[in-house]
Amino acid sequence: MELEFVKMHGLGNDFVFIEDLGDELDLSAEQVERLCDRRFGIGADGVIVVKPADDPTCDARMHYINSDGTLAQMCGNGVRCFAKYLVDRRIVNPAAHSLCAQTLAGPREIRFETDEAGCMTSATVDMGAPIIDPNLVPTRLEANARTNGGEPFVREAPVDSPWGGFRFTCVSVGNPHAVCFIDDFSALPGDLFPNAEDRRLATLDLARVGAFFESNRLWPEKTNVEFAVASSDGKRIDMRVFERGCGETLACGTGACATAVAGALTGRALREADVALLVGALHICWSDSGHVLMTGPAAEAFRGTVEVR
Repeated sequence: MELEFVKMHGLGNDFVFIEDLGDELDLSAEQVERLCDRRFGIGADGVIVVKPADDPTCDARMHYINSDGTLAQMCGNGVRCFAKYLVDRRIVNPAAHSLCAQTLAGPREIRFETDEAGCMTSATVDMGAPIIDPNLVPTRLEANARTNGGEPFVREAPVDSPWGGFRFTCVSVGNPHAVCFIDDFSALPGDLFPNAEDRRLATLDLARVGAFFESNRLWPEKTNVEFAVASSDGKRIDMRVFERGCGETLACGTGACATAVAGALTGRALREADVALLVGALHICWSDSGHVLMTGPAAEAFRGTVEVR
């Protein structure tokens, strides 16, 4: 069958969008993998199918599938692109400046800005309250700390690896995340870097170390893995991410949210901070209401038709 598609991205985290407002399309894992293949397909970190909402309070449903064909509950960059798709195609009225997206992680309220043509330029997504209860993240690591409100969570718990121990704080933002802040790169083995004399976040061999922790038995549903460095004033966090089901991506919205929450929980960052990814930054605010607000751009790259077998 031949399908129309739109290629979109949020800070380089890219997606193939397919509209299915008749709710008739059921892509197989193999078809998704072929669409996402960067040599033989369109190339993307995942496929997002725009479906009608089951929830009457929502404008449409985001059906997100990772590039390996597995279903995902939530994607922060993807949901901003989803909002842009709805606004730019007038499925949602641009003058409304707000919409609600249905996701497997629950409804997501989105406020958006538009240009003179009524096309969306940026969006602020209410990602809901972060989940830190280890049983719900989920992780088999045991809680070793409590918030000021008495909620138990996993704070920088040591996990062994072939390269020594790494310490992870566990957070879910609709999907599981394991966040590791690195204070001293010189303490890491030299074989995790192309040049042992140049040890920093940008040169870390994330493909190896990320894959090891993504599939570690301590995370029964696998996990997204973030490695991060916080600034001394707590206003900025630099981050790289190995996404569950994708590998390293240029950006991860839920990862940025989880990392900001982990930064605040460990006293490394303020509750409002910029999270710098490989090609840009997201502004994250863990508000007094307990919800996490994520602000960032979304863009359309190109559109076309593709034969799907």
